[in-house]
Amino acid sequence: MRGVVFNGNRNLEILQFPDPTPGPGQAVIRMQASGMCGSDLHYYRAENPAALVAAQGFKSFEERGMAPASKIIAGHEPCGIIEAIGTGVDRTHFKPGERVIVFHYEGCGVCDHCRTGWTQMCDAGVMPHGTVVHGGHADFQLVPVSSLVKLPQEISFVGGAAIACGTGTAYGAICRLGLSARDTLVVFGLGPVGLSAVMLASAMGVEVIGVDIDPTRVEKAKSFGVSHAIDARTLDPVEQVLAITRGKGASCAMDCAGGALAKQQAVRCTASWGRIALVAVGGNLDVVGWNDLIKKQRTVIGSYTFSIVGMKDCAEFIANRGVDVERIFSDRWNLDEASRAYAEFDKQAGGKGVFVF
Repeated sequence: MRGVVFNGNRNLEILQFPDPTPGPGQAVIRMQASGMCGSDLHYYRAENPAALVAAQGFKSFEERGMAPASKIIAGHEPCGIIEAIGTGVDRTHFKPGERVIVFHYEGCGVCDHCRTGWTQMCDAGVMPHGTVVHGGHADFQLVPVSSLVKLPQEISFVGGAAIACGTGTAYGAICRLGLSARDTLVVFGLGPVGLSAVMLASAMGVEVIGVDIDPTRVEKAKSFGVSHAIDARTLDPVEQVLAITRGKGASCAMDCAGGALAKQQAVRCTASWGRIALVAVGGNLDVVGWNDLIKKQRTVIGSYTFSIVGMKDCAEFIANRGVDVERIFSDRWNLDEASRAYAEFDKQAGGKGVFVF
């Protein structure tokens, strides 16, 4: 089978790997869609991707008693069809031919975090797909059956790839915020995760205000469901939100942009008792003082992707509400076009890409 490997310094190659065979408790997924995530660019650009993985504190293969792989297949937004299942699997839950989304983390399976579906917080150390174990940018992927979620018939495989990471991450943050139709939500950063938050919150009846420094993204967000779109290059988003909310501030905000300024503005644009979810990596809150948090009774929440149960809930919500998550992907590629696809994605001038099979 083919598999995309990041070599570093913006170089990748498509290599041939043996077709996988499922062992006990495992499944082989025939890939139908595999999304490109912004976090892929860290490894695509790195001088030494393997060293970057080690620096992030992931458990090594040796520590887990596994033979190390010299080349890791990229991609952690996979969606496809079960090709084969190994022994020891109850086929009343999963069987060959079923449409599934893959939860892209593997852990020990027995700690409290793993048992409650938060495998990315595994006490023994997490092994993410696409960085430590083989990911979905391939014809097939070998995964634990415990990492599978059924894809509702109402959702395409491309839509399932969105749910596998970016859209699921937005849904996880929305759940952490406890959003309802009574709320006003300000979304900072209108990339794939931010636009997913816009669509999902709008489907809940929430009034959504979108903020970005890219005028193209600001304009695009209007078709995704924002009630108000703010270009933060020319306007102060905190002042604008206060004006929109008659001086009160929004009840909730979400930082999907990264950087210190967006996080600070996300806090300061909320009303007293405001709730703020920090989703994007990067930037600190060191300029935000006690007057911004304590006196205003605001709550700041860190939201790290989503649980596997949350991914299932997200898929069902999207199917039930008819949310068109496919729109998150602006570019579709064949796997053989991987070099060109990532070269374009690296410019960060367009949208989000997905490999279709």
